[in-house]
Amino acid sequence: MDKSKAREASNAIGRIYITMRHLMNRGFYKPMGVSGKTLREALLELQPEIYGAIAEDKLEINGLFYVLDRLPEGIENCKYIHLTSDEGYKDTHIPVIIPPKRRRKCYPLDKEQINIEITRGRSDVYDILTHLTFLFIESHKIAHHILREDEKDTIREWQKLEEALQKSELSNEEIELALIHTSTIIGRSFTETKEVYTQFASEQHPHRFLKLIYGLGKLALDEIQNKDKRVITFSKTLRERIGHHIYGDIWATQLKHKLQELHLMDRPLHIISANMHSVMNYLYARQAMQTEDAMACFENLSQSENKEDRKKVMRYAKKHGLHFIKDDTGTNIDVQIIDLAKLNLSESFLNNAKDNRAVLLVMDYAFGEQAYESMDELLKPLKLSTGDIKLHVESISIMGKAGILEGDKGDIMLPTAHVFEGTADNYPFLNELHLSDFQHEDLKVQSGPMITVLGTSLQNKDVLEYFKTSTWGMIGLEMEGAHYQKAIQSASRIRKSVREDVKVRYAYYASDNPLKTGSTLASGGLGLTGVKPTYIITKKILQQILH
Repeated sequence: MDKSKAREASNAIGRIYITMRHLMNRGFYKPMGVSGKTLREALLELQPEIYGAIAEDKLEINGLFYVLDRLPEGIENCKYIHLTSDEGYKDTHIPVIIPPKRRRKCYPLDKEQINIEITRGRSDVYDILTHLTFLFIESHKIAHHILREDEKDTIREWQKLEEALQKSELSNEEIELALIHTSTIIGRSFTETKEVYTQFASEQHPHRFLKLIYGLGKLALDEIQNKDKRVITFSKTLRERIGHHIYGDIWATQLKHKLQELHLMDRPLHIISANMHSVMNYLYARQAMQTEDAMACFENLSQSENKEDRKKVMRYAKKHGLHFIKDDTGTNIDVQIIDLAKLNLSESFLNNAKDNRAVLLVMDYAFGEQAYESMDELLKPLKLSTGDIKLHVESISIMGKAGILEGDKGDIMLPTAHVFEGTADNYPFLNELHLSDFQHEDLKVQSGPMITVLGTSLQNKDVLEYFKTSTWGMIGLEMEGAHYQKAIQSASRIRKSVREDVKVRYAYYASDNPLKTGSTLASGGLGLTGVKPTYIITKKILQQILH
């Protein structure tokens, strides 16, 4: 471990975040201009693992896949990117684009401009700006490969790619020729380029990769030759609203009114931050699917093609105490309220559990700092003209995916404290989940402190190695733990809105190992590997709640 490299990387992360907040307060900047220089230089100095070859001359392929899954389709052609709050675009006829791996609404106004709606807090802004900075750095690599030394003329390969893309249809031979020319443009072999072309292709967009390279290169050429810079702007409403819990307050108040409407406010409440399937499936899938094999059932329901089976479980659940609240507030946090009094637990996969009158509030994953906003607002009393009504919160359980520092995808981590990266904030707590709870399960489990990072795409090997091998002894990294615990501690110990001895449970399963080559988030998802740890954690949480 090189401490000096770790310090340099840590300083680079600090500069990135200070710069992002400054640019947001300023209201606009040009990513490849003078105003974006600090951000570019810090990202290149940091060289995050997820962005692989960002500092090299060749195009970084895995990082490109990762970023484009989190940005709206067509972003490579946009010269103007406008970040806004929820300002009423949903009431227009403008089509909405939602990226596959990020729940944010994006509105293409024309061929040159796209508006991206931010309703999940500063972490969402940091996420977008980091990805865009990477994308624009890569676009300039393409441009420098295209230009001749005098920066006036372009190379023949670029002209041939441009000619190919002007045709309505391409023969197999023409596609191969276009790929040969593209391989020169991106600094990769023909074999690599052909493989990436296939990965990007879809039935609707077979030449997506070629068009992507062309779009990125064209805008970068305009910046270099014509000084026509791309611009990122932040709306005045966004700058006024961000950090004020506006969406979290609306979301939490709506949920409390729903609990009151269902006459559940005076019942013991257990809050679970998780996905929208594992708790429901554990409680209802046995009867809905008429099966005794729990794990086979869960794997079947996890398959993307089995939509009808999932709908069948949902229909059964709604008849037996589950109320689904689809978010319409902008938080993108859906909720399930489960009245256990209306469910015969002996018919669930937890068939040894005793029936009780508890209520489960299962909330979908928050994003970064949004975890503090949502939990802080949820734990406040419901304010009515007749007085305040407190929730009877018995426990709060947080489960999710995280990066592991010593282990493999699918392993489980049980944190004993959350340390917030880049600050002096740390949150030790008593985790109700222990190693002994998992001793009979066929999975590797670790316990120890975890680091809450500012962004998953900014992780650097030297910094992570330092956290792992120094006296910190970190076992993993995630984005929400410290924010949740900050809200829980302020509610229980300062505001007294929930009981001081409220039980907390944290458990994560490893989605990646950022220290292991080929196991970073950019290397792909978990697939069925994530099913077993997800449901084992769910089982342990439910067993503790029900016993």
